[in-house]
Amino acid sequence: MKRLTVDELLERARSRLERLSPSDALAAQRAGALLVDLRSHDERVREGVIPGSLHVPRSVLEWRLDPTSPHSNPRACNLEQRVVLVCADGYSSSLAAATLQELGRDDATDMVGGFRAWRRDDLPVVDAPAEPDDPPGTGGPFPPGGTP
Repeated sequence: MKRLTVDELLERARSRLERLSPSDALAAQRAGALLVDLRSHDERVREGVIPGSLHVPRSVLEWRLDPTSPHSNPRACNLEQRVVLVCADGYSSSLAAATLQELGRDDATDMVGGFRAWRRDDLPVVDAPAEPDDPPGTGGPFPPGGTP
């Protein structure tokens, strides 16, 4: 197998995605898509969170979103629900969305520019919960019922 650079890997992943702008991600969320925040708990506490987003750290994403996994999060396993991934700047979320597509989440995608673009566009942000989920990625959307 030919070795890829990280830029080539990112380009390959993004070629499969219909990436969303922050305002399009908000519209998708309002239409029923699940926004999944991949950032660390510390980043979320420092910068805030998108209302109604579900926190699933990147390190456990596949296990939480695969309905066949014994470690899945039932709030994130509806294969009919669109999933929009959000990271800090929109890089790791692209790679993660491509991986979710391989798990059968065909409409998984990510948000261009990540959470920082969301903030720059002055879209809704709330304070993160003080305590992380235990185990990580098993909680529900925050705040409950908080879709903007």
